[in-house]
Amino acid sequence: MILIFNVIKPGLLTTIQDLGRKGYQKYGMSVSGAVDHYAHRIANILVGNQENAATLEVTLIGPTFKVLETRTIAITGADLTPYLNNCPVPLWRSFTVHEGDILSFQGYRSGCRAYIAVAGGMDAENTLGSKSTDLISEIGGHHGRRLTKGDTIKATNVQANNEKCFARRLSIELIPTYTKNVRVRTILGPQEDSFTTKGIETFLSSEYTVTKDSNRMGCRLDGPTIEHKNDADILSEGLFMGAIQVPQNGQPILFLSGRPSVGGYTKIGGVISVDLPKVAQLKPNDRVSFEIVTLDEAHEKLRKQENIIKILQAGI
Repeated sequence: MILIFNVIKPGLLTTIQDLGRKGYQKYGMSVSGAVDHYAHRIANILVGNQENAATLEVTLIGPTFKVLETRTIAITGADLTPYLNNCPVPLWRSFTVHEGDILSFQGYRSGCRAYIAVAGGMDAENTLGSKSTDLISEIGGHHGRRLTKGDTIKATNVQANNEKCFARRLSIELIPTYTKNVRVRTILGPQEDSFTTKGIETFLSSEYTVTKDSNRMGCRLDGPTIEHKNDADILSEGLFMGAIQVPQNGQPILFLSGRPSVGGYTKIGGVISVDLPKVAQLKPNDRVSFEIVTLDEAHEKLRKQENIIKILQAGI
């Protein structure tokens, strides 16, 4: 165990996350984990970690850390203007921090969530097979909570200088661009027959605004009302990442990694896996619209993405 960061400022919401706590939704436990799986996985690959190694997820306003151990790190996802001492540092590229350095974020530019990976991964509370912080259950990560001033973050005990991972960078064509208006591909279901033809047409032809009540659990959206045939209530069933639930008021809720395990309202569709990072980077007042794709198209897009990931794992 190595002490890697001392928290000078915690930022708006900084938590330790991996790829989630799988297999416990049936017991009412949230999956949790990184909201943007792509940025999380790439950050780990850049520093030579396994994809599931814990990272720091930073939301909108970044933290300030004092570095306690020389180590290779990488920052991906939202551009919150990272600085090392008095110099800007690149996103989507590994670099070395040294003992005594100050890592900070100078202000928002684009996106919502950034990810900080440290070579070897974060050393954190492992609960039910995951280091992810579940803020509702208060388990995992750093004592089950967000970081606060004075916290000390630990990393695993690995060799600090890994020449293989020094100055790795992601090809520019693989770096996502975060905009305030996004269009995401969606598969209708599993309760699309609970909506009128007009309701489905409204869903697919409208733009929805992300409200201020959005968080790691999901994006609450505001826009034209999606019309049900009858009632919005169903028997409670499992909620999946990207599920678009429409309660009786006709305003959709797009669920993310911190979602509850079950929900009792109709779901009009689900965002396909490769477009979930776009949703993860939405912030209040951003706008989102939806288009239908087939399951075969979704599978093909996912296969293409995973093939790219495999190539990256082999060495950038």
